[in-house]
Amino acid sequence: MVSSRFVGAILACALPVFAQPSYVSHPDRQDAVKEAFQRSWDGYYQYAFPNDTLRPISKTSQNDRNGWGASAVDAISTALVMGNQAVIAQIVDHIQTIDFSATVPGSESVSVFETTIRYLGGLLSAYDFLTGPLSEYVTDQTSVDKILQQAISLADILSVTFITPSGVPINTLIYGADGYAVGDDTTNGIATIGTLVLEWTHLSDITGDDKYANLTQVAEDYLLNVRNPDVGEPFPGLIGTDVNITTGLFTDSSGGWNGGTDSFYEYLIKMFVYDQDRFGEYRDRWIAAVDSSIKYLASHPTSRPELTFLAAYDGPGDLSFVSTHLACFDGGNFILGGLTLDNQDYVNFGLDLVEACHATYTATVTGIGPEVFYWQDNKLPANASNNAPPPSGSSDFYTTAGFWIPSGAGDYVLRPEVIESFYYAYRATGDTKYQDWAWEAFLNINSTCSAGVGFSSINDVNAPGGGGFTDFQESFWFAEVLKYSYLIQADDAEWQVNAGHDNKWVFNTEAHPFLVKGTPI
Repeated sequence: MVSSRFVGAILACALPVFAQPSYVSHPDRQDAVKEAFQRSWDGYYQYAFPNDTLRPISKTSQNDRNGWGASAVDAISTALVMGNQAVIAQIVDHIQTIDFSATVPGSESVSVFETTIRYLGGLLSAYDFLTGPLSEYVTDQTSVDKILQQAISLADILSVTFITPSGVPINTLIYGADGYAVGDDTTNGIATIGTLVLEWTHLSDITGDDKYANLTQVAEDYLLNVRNPDVGEPFPGLIGTDVNITTGLFTDSSGGWNGGTDSFYEYLIKMFVYDQDRFGEYRDRWIAAVDSSIKYLASHPTSRPELTFLAAYDGPGDLSFVSTHLACFDGGNFILGGLTLDNQDYVNFGLDLVEACHATYTATVTGIGPEVFYWQDNKLPANASNNAPPPSGSSDFYTTAGFWIPSGAGDYVLRPEVIESFYYAYRATGDTKYQDWAWEAFLNINSTCSAGVGFSSINDVNAPGGGGFTDFQESFWFAEVLKYSYLIQADDAEWQVNAGHDNKWVFNTEAHPFLVKGTPI
């Protein structure tokens, strides 16, 4: 058997670098996305700031991310790439005042994962931009230095969660009157373990203090080198979901590219993009995972066999033909890996995944894809226990769409993943159809999700008007949806993904761009 490491070496050495496509900018589309950003920000700043989240219809706020101003910190890298001077200044001023040593009452439970990708990611991205190509937006160096100090303070507080017998962190940190306490979790998931390593390694590289990188890389090693592969690695490179915090052993064999596992795989190739000298093992594990995904998980609906989705699994012999909006980042990740490794097959498979996720948008009443969808696989027998046809009420929809939406799972919570994959497809190919798809998606989201003084999640993408609003404007609306919607229509820039393996920036899972290790400032 040829090892993934050997294959990776061949790919890196034998094939030519991808030619850089030409790109087209659309100033009118950029302006429309900027308007949506400004409208969202104005509503947040007037009615919710400095709290975490805007409720745009009731014109109130919610502290779902501990009261440190999640929407503000999540918005800063988007404000920077848009060149929004006024909003940049407001957010930089806010960052100076955050007290990460305390939470607001009622928000004492802190997710290490969510805090890392939103707050730590936003702070580090802002620091990279403001000490690099966008330094003109803040001339007070003391304010920029404070951004880094805030990142250090936050990581130092979160570090206590890594003090476990295995080094696998507990994802929950409880703020109390007498200090901090870790939650009583006995397991942690691979996404919440494996989506810390980019941010914490980057913090170590900026500060010169290896302790942050070491903490997350010790934990990551349990995912890269599974101790009980009979349970934890049902396919080569594809692993289970939950890890015992005491032993580092996997407790299940279920997984896929959906929520709870998704960004572990995302970060494998992104760590290699970040530093190709140190993270070859991450590349090799990504190659193993995507090769197994293509071989074992690729699935085609009976009604539309031209579409390609990735199934979930509960062990090697038990596939589930279900996917999610969250999983639709997969096409973009395959494309990024294919570009980075000069492998056109990975790029092409990623483009197939992008096509299928696009179909989840075009099939619905609102033109927006659902949170969860199912299909019937065209390779397994129709009477297989894991391959049921659609419910009778969904048969006609399935015949046309190639998927169906289970009851209660048609919501849209302002997720970015489909537009994110359009972005990578466009940057890889230069094909303007992906710009058009992203524009169409943005227009549909803009018309359906506009609510009150901002934008809101909706209840049902396949109902007129979205089936009602939840009155909640997610912070990642700023960080991801609006950023990808803008960048795909924008002029070229050094932070844009390019088609070679010499990217100067890499995006964390919250779409905060970081300088690649060794990139001159």
